[in-house]
Amino acid sequence: MIHYRSLDGVYLQGVWLTIGSFDGVHIGHQKVVQEIVAGAHQAGDLAVVLTFFPHPAAVLKKRQDPFYLTTPEERAELLGALGADVVITHPFNLEIAAMSARQFMTYLQAHLGIRHLYVGFNFALGRNREGDVPTLKRLGEELGYSVRVLPAVTVDGEIISSSQIRAYLAEGNVERAARLLGRPFHINGIVVRGDGRGKSLGFPTANLSVWAERAIPRAGVYVCKAQVNGKVWGAVTNVGVRPTFEDKPVPPRVETHLLDFNDEIYGEEVYLEFLAHLRDEVRFPNPQALATQIQADVARARQLLA
Repeated sequence: MIHYRSLDGVYLQGVWLTIGSFDGVHIGHQKVVQEIVAGAHQAGDLAVVLTFFPHPAAVLKKRQDPFYLTTPEERAELLGALGADVVITHPFNLEIAAMSARQFMTYLQAHLGIRHLYVGFNFALGRNREGDVPTLKRLGEELGYSVRVLPAVTVDGEIISSSQIRAYLAEGNVERAARLLGRPFHINGIVVRGDGRGKSLGFPTANLSVWAERAIPRAGVYVCKAQVNGKVWGAVTNVGVRPTFEDKPVPPRVETHLLDFNDEIYGEEVYLEFLAHLRDEVRFPNPQALATQIQADVARARQLLA
């Protein structure tokens, strides 16, 4: 897979294309990409995914909270793993947002030589989302590409969307988020020095510096799998503001206790997969009461991981 960071200087021919944000690369996204990969490779053509960063909602000020499910690099890797030959992460800005559907598709056709465009059932692009499916089909007749519309993908009768996955994370329902993603929700971060309270309680934790724009689950305690230096460990992870110790509002932290692990890993990257929600984050009357609860959390996590 080749990952371009812009359309500038990219000129292809014989492209089967799909366009979208693809944040999270959930099961619905996977279906679209698998369709273009199968068709393109059978025809001896290129399967290409065009996506954007920043997310259009961020540029248009429709979202300002941390909401990304994947970084641009992770997204490209996931799309490549599905068989995409080329992933283009084009910068999204107000100039792109102001382009009409005709202008944008003409621009794409000049760079990509599109033969077939695959889109989801509710897809639209261009200024004010004017480029809906009927419009894209009319433009395709003029510009020389066909349009195929794929139906909604559902899990247990629920239409899959990145927005719904974010909603589940906001509820702490990482199990349901995983069902829609087709894999556990994950975050990764570099281990930085914290306040050492976990160690003083008998449960040393790795305090992770996480990308500030990434969505994180609701404050609570979770069972995770942690990957460090290529090895996987069971983990109990706290997401939140440590109310037992903090009286003033503080930014949320992600702190994870790796089971049966005693190495120093400051400066190392930890990759966390969230498997299950154990409990909400609550204030305890004293540190010893918190330590007792963490002991119970660890015992429950071991049962679930087994």
